[in-house]
Amino acid sequence: MALADDRKRIMPMPEDRVSPRGQQLAYPEAVLLVDPINPDLRGEVDDKYQYSCENQYNNVHGWISFDPPIGFWQITPSDEFRTGGPVKQNLTSHVGPTMLAMFLSGHYAGDDLTPKFMTGEYWKKVHGPVFMYLNSSWDGSNPTLLWKDAKVQMMIEKESWPYYFALSDDFQKTEQRGRISGRLLVRDRYLHDADLYGTSAYVGLALPGDVGSWQRECKGYQFWCRAHDGGSFSIRNIVAGDYNLYAWVPGFIGDYKLDAKLTISSGDDIYLGDLVYEPPRDGPTMWEIGIPDRSASEFYVPDPNPNYVNRLYINHPDRFRQYGLWERYAELYPDGDLVYTIGQSDYTTDWFFAQVNRRTDQSTYQPTTWQIKFNLDSVSPNSTYKFRVALASSANAELQVRFNNQDRTAPHFTTGLIGKDNTIARHGIHALYWLFNIDVSGAWLVQGMNTIYLKQPRNQSPFQGLMYDYLRMEGPSGS
Repeated sequence: MALADDRKRIMPMPEDRVSPRGQQLAYPEAVLLVDPINPDLRGEVDDKYQYSCENQYNNVHGWISFDPPIGFWQITPSDEFRTGGPVKQNLTSHVGPTMLAMFLSGHYAGDDLTPKFMTGEYWKKVHGPVFMYLNSSWDGSNPTLLWKDAKVQMMIEKESWPYYFALSDDFQKTEQRGRISGRLLVRDRYLHDADLYGTSAYVGLALPGDVGSWQRECKGYQFWCRAHDGGSFSIRNIVAGDYNLYAWVPGFIGDYKLDAKLTISSGDDIYLGDLVYEPPRDGPTMWEIGIPDRSASEFYVPDPNPNYVNRLYINHPDRFRQYGLWERYAELYPDGDLVYTIGQSDYTTDWFFAQVNRRTDQSTYQPTTWQIKFNLDSVSPNSTYKFRVALASSANAELQVRFNNQDRTAPHFTTGLIGKDNTIARHGIHALYWLFNIDVSGAWLVQGMNTIYLKQPRNQSPFQGLMYDYLRMEGPSGS
């Protein structure tokens, strides 16, 4: 099976997933290979969710047979009909050999990405086409070269999109589509006096909606690109219709939305000029934890339990795709929960990638409360500070925030129960993005050492929990 240059491996057989060869783990998709047909795989975990992939990278995946040397590939030239935007994760291939073309999915999102219709509501959408590609190497050359050939074919198909051969009037050809371009700038006067370039920004069109609504949108088409170093962007082959333009910039919190609705007509080439995004900001940064990139990947991801390993992800950038990492928290923090001290701790080693429940016995789990400690030389008691918390994932969880009083009955802030993305169990490192901007009264703070208590109180399952993207405390406005 192959789905990326660094995600290729010999896979087990379907029989290996059934007792006595396989042993089901915490849920049916995850199986420990006890006595696989291929003995080299003994002791590994097989789970289809370990091979999920973001839409933006999910262009080609498939299988190689070594004898005879043939390849069977699925190529998806365009993401326009997929839901949830470029970083939405979907399944690819798994034991079978099975290949999936995912058009609609609630994985890593929950019910938010299930289309809902009113009685009599009109809806029409074209899914695909998807290109199936077979290649061979009958001259005896290295069969793994079939993967390289499949990637070349993928680029050919992307350049051929939209396909000319589709006869349906609902599948618009190149001349029926439109194009937009422009430049995105970022304005944060606490960082720089001049506007910054929106380098590597995600810029896209989706159905009209609220700011950030594109990640929960699942009825229309979406068209995305990455901005260049100077913030310039260009999106072509846009299906005619009404859209909002959305964007978000790695390195900055929040979402951008162009106020005006865009109507794309056949043959349009619209230049939008300079667009300026002003990310949420009230005061100077007092301290921050993490990187605002909508992922928890920069935080500490532990080594897996050696009894539950997928060898593909040992020393791999996607080390978070190992089974059972949620159990490692209690092993690493046996006597108390995580305490992070600003100025001393390092988020790459001292901030666990997910706030999960603590396992106390075979079927009981205990809520966890993390602490952030920080020192203030002085406090403005009549001023308002701002605590910004960006979440990369929430699975039937709640975030309660208390300042300097862990025993306070009512938290100073709570999200309430949010999220059904199940990312912890599905070996993801992000799902839907949440941003919470919390007003902090200066009366809640003290001169000297302060503590913020982050509690996740829902404890019915090991898979309930949060993944943080980024946390920032800002001083009072104008300070």
